[in-house]
Amino acid sequence: MNEQDFEHAWEAAMKRAEERFGQPMDLQALLFVIGVNELGQGPRRLNKDQKIDVMHIAVCSLLEPYGYYEFLGKDQDGWPHFERTERLPKLGANEQEKLMKEAVLSYIQEW
Repeated sequence: MNEQDFEHAWEAAMKRAEERFGQPMDLQALLFVIGVNELGQGPRRLNKDQKIDVMHIAVCSLLEPYGYYEFLGKDQDGWPHFERTERLPKLGANEQEKLMKEAVLSYIQEW
């Protein structure tokens, strides 16, 4: 997919997400939504540390198909745990963002 097609796909995904969730969305908001979805515990109050953990769940879940993480299972509280299986390549900020956007686009195609 060329850069223009990629950006078009990303903008379309943001629009669908905004329509679905009824509020403006960006990459961080989508990571949080994906993390909550992967946590699978429905709506609930989360403290600051738990919100960070939810974002980590999203990153691990999104990068698992790329071979960077492996799902180990859930703990007694139902929180998923992952193990890093491969080091991420050194990427600049823009490259990291593009990798995450690509992973998000793949993930939300299943919605």
